Amino acid sequence: MSQSVTGQTVLVAGGAGFIGSHIADALCPDNDVRILDDFSSGRRANCPDDATVIEGDIRDGETLSDAVAGVDIVFHQAALVSVGRSVDDPTTSHAINAEGTLSVLEAARREDARVVFASSAAIYGAPESMPIPESAPKQPSSPYGLEKLTGDHYCRLYNDLYDLPTVALRYFNVYGPRQSGGEYAGAISAFAEQARAGGPVTVHGDGEQTRDFVNVADVVQANLLAATTDATGEAFNVGTGTRSSINRVAELIRDEVAPDADVTHVDARAGDIRHSVADIDRAVDRLGYEPTVTLADGLRAYLH
Repeated sequence: MSQSVTGQTVLVAGGAGFIGSHIADALCPDNDVRILDDFSSGRRANCPDDATVIEGDIRDGETLSDAVAGVDIVFHQAALVSVGRSVDDPTTSHAINAEGTLSVLEAARREDARVVFASSAAIYGAPESMPIPESAPKQPSSPYGLEKLTGDHYCRLYNDLYDLPTVALRYFNVYGPRQSGGEYAGAISAFAEQARAGGPVTVHGDGEQTRDFVNVADVVQANLLAATTDATGEAFNVGTGTRSSINRVAELIRDEVAPDADVTHVDARAGDIRHSVADIDRAVDRLGYEPTVTLADGLRAYLH
């Protein structure tokens, strides 16, 4: 299935951030790209030169309306991506992640613009079985997970109720260049920093907990496919379908950066789920998604 998006006017909300800037990079050569970002976590240096950059918050109705005016597709990547902050300040987190998403959908509805929404594996909570299909129970264990689930539901509602084409992409643990944090994918940047300092590389718990680490290049691929698919009104897991232990990640980074450094263990994090891996069959079958970057290759590219 084609993942090419050409000749479109697109808005990347959160386009100065980690994932959003990579989406903007992929779109810029063949599209009119706008970026809306408040730069609370994103960086201007991440924005491609050919994009029109609008500084503002998705919660500001006038700014959002101006940004969405005349667009064909909205890639909604803007979020407060922090489980910890959502626990500490659920009101602000909800305003950005849930109410902000509703505002984006309303603005897109006025323009009849397709919305590709960054959902999250956090909506599943602790899985009952693995791999995790899209039909798995939704039992988020944080305000962040609940907010992403709210946006995920709103996307399908807007598709069904208003005939607005939407696709929700449930990201698992995304990593790659420009990353600044976020749950276990954030461990990759922490491990790299520790290894560059000569170690030790510190792992929470026994390190045998597993995650589905997906390279940002494959997440971009999924977004471009979602922008052109006929399978709207649906949600898709975006991962690799492969589990990797935190110990393996720590050791790969240590071996690449500082082979003589030690890997040590500290106390486990409270409330950590033990294992997580995506069932990506629906994305493969319906979107034509195919992850291409192995963890070893992706980490090597990230570290150099």
